[in-house]
Amino acid sequence: MSENILGETKAMAAERNSFLQKHGTKLLALFFWGALVGGYYLYANANNLTLGDSLELIVDFLTASLLGPLFYMVIYALRPLLFFPATILTLLGGFLFGPIGILWTILGSNASALVAYTVGRYFGQGVLDSEEETTVIQKYTQRMRQNSFETVLIMRLLFLPYDLVNYAAGFLKIRWQPFILATAIGSIPGTISFVLLGGSFGTLAELVSGDVNVNPVTLALSVVLILVSIGLSRFIKRREAAA
Repeated sequence: MSENILGETKAMAAERNSFLQKHGTKLLALFFWGALVGGYYLYANANNLTLGDSLELIVDFLTASLLGPLFYMVIYALRPLLFFPATILTLLGGFLFGPIGILWTILGSNASALVAYTVGRYFGQGVLDSEEETTVIQKYTQRMRQNSFETVLIMRLLFLPYDLVNYAAGFLKIRWQPFILATAIGSIPGTISFVLLGGSFGTLAELVSGDVNVNPVTLALSVVLILVSIGLSRFIKRREAAA
């Protein structure tokens, strides 16, 4: 009798752990966004703030405070857990901080990649494993395991979904050193191009008033950097094929 109870208890614990592994980050993100929206609603009502007023307060805090860049980088690092798009935060980095936003975004995005990699490594056991060696996914996983640096570098230069690459690297348990190095190098062209793109849209007041003046120089530079990134990825592919 006691053995049956013990077995049922272990089964329930395993089921609970499995549920947390699958949905833990979603529950955390749901709690965060619920608290954020609820807190904003209460604060805005208490102070009679419009949406425009709230945006101005947030921008002033991020740009006029020494803690602003640090807060931005922390939010960027935790972004994978909150299911917030990396592209939007990267554009905001240029819009809020200008060219110096490149530095804050690079630091934040690399911390973000490491967070997602860690989540995938410890909560994604067996997700990309397959017993059929002929399947496409199995060939891909073997390539990442055997040639982690160049594979991750190519994916970064090709602007593949940022978090997908991070989680996949964690799922496959590749070494974190080549993953971070390839991420740091491969993300530079894309980060600079999107930060410059965000910085070309002017100030918040201009956006709210509808008076948007896009800087053609920064826009052209962004496009050039994207093309350079794609060209680098093709060069690496050809060199790898020749080897």
